[in-house]
Amino acid sequence: MDKFSLPARWLHWSIAGLLLIQIPLAWYMVDLPLGMDKLEKYSWHKSLGMLLFALGVLRLVRGLVGSRPPLPAETPRYEKIIAKVIQALLYLIILVMPISGWLMSSAANVPVKLFSLITLPPLIEPDKALVEVFEEVHELQSFLLLTLITLHILAALKHQLINRDNVLHSMLPLVRKR
Repeated sequence: MDKFSLPARWLHWSIAGLLLIQIPLAWYMVDLPLGMDKLEKYSWHKSLGMLLFALGVLRLVRGLVGSRPPLPAETPRYEKIIAKVIQALLYLIILVMPISGWLMSSAANVPVKLFSLITLPPLIEPDKALVEVFEEVHELQSFLLLTLITLHILAALKHQLINRDNVLHSMLPLVRKR
């Protein structure tokens, strides 16, 4: 199986690495007592979320205009369909989740500052009722994201350990084609 292009692998692993920071940060920060530490963690969470959004857009554009190695011919059709659905949902959640966070902040009348450099404009007017709605949406998205990541990793491991078809190697950054 051919390898993904260097830009595709870079985007994939950059997003994965940021998610490895973002997800534990999110679960940790919500239970902190109100104070500067909590506000700082939220600021980082928002900045990383918007960075993930930007990388997600780049990855989506790159995926639409670039080519990707196909799954091995012996891969069952239903697995190919499941792979496409999971990948599409991952793209969707990586793009939608930062927007729901931005909407939540806007509804709470809390600015979204990117790395303390740029303040994003609010998307909606402050509204306490909508804050709760967007909190629920954002939390549900986090569970969906964790589920999709788990399925994605399990599929990669299945290809590596059971199928032994080099699908995992096609995305690994430093592993040569077998």
